[in-house]
Amino acid sequence: MVISMERWRGKVAIVTGASAGIGAAIAKQLVEEGLQVVGLARRSERVEELAKKLQGKKGKLHAVKADISKEEDILNAFKWTSDNLGPVHILVNNAGIIQETNLIGGDTEKWKSIFDTNVMGLCIATREAVKIMQAKKIDGHIIHINSVLGHRVLPSPGGNVYPASKFAVTALTETLKHELRHLGLKIKITSVSPGIVETEFGRNAITDPKRIEDMKKHPKLTSENVANAVLYVLSTPPDVQIPELTIQPMGEVL
Repeated sequence: MVISMERWRGKVAIVTGASAGIGAAIAKQLVEEGLQVVGLARRSERVEELAKKLQGKKGKLHAVKADISKEEDILNAFKWTSDNLGPVHILVNNAGIIQETNLIGGDTEKWKSIFDTNVMGLCIATREAVKIMQAKKIDGHIIHINSVLGHRVLPSPGGNVYPASKFAVTALTETLKHELRHLGLKIKITSVSPGIVETEFGRNAITDPKRIEDMKKHPKLTSENVANAVLYVLSTPPDVQIPELTIQPMGEVL
């Protein structure tokens, strides 16, 4: 199997949640591979800072301010991309949040914010990408950044509805694969499920001192490890699809 990013060079990719961590690492590597990358984030100034650091690379990073929990922001971002760069060929649904609450006596608004971003935002962005790819006859690729928690729930408190949101991503990946096949579209869909990753997202998600100390004991992936996995699935030839890719640090017990 030939592994190459050649067919994507000069094409347009949208990466959600591109201001830090996994999203920023994915955006950076795609720019280095020669793509025109649109980085969506609420903190778009951080994407702009990254874009400055990437000047002179084969591709270019464009910052667009967008809150993935708001449909209007997503629609505006796709319109900006089409109007200024052209049709999207790759969508990486990376944006996600976790809120510290629980199920017994949990905070309803925190539950809603998790599903609005992790599930609804992902669905809306995916719908818009497929709409463009179908209209322009583009054999594109959609990647959902999932989690090992989208496949099994750990016996520890604090997860609340986050694993459920990621289980939804697993089901949405499989459902979209069936829809695309039924329509005869050659758009790939991949779920990339990392184990624990050392990111700002992970550090900010936990405030309980005991859980913080417990997390320190676990081996962790880097954002670059996950970005490498994304490039791997994108590098596969057109007749190869990887529906699910799990990536974990050596020694992780999950």
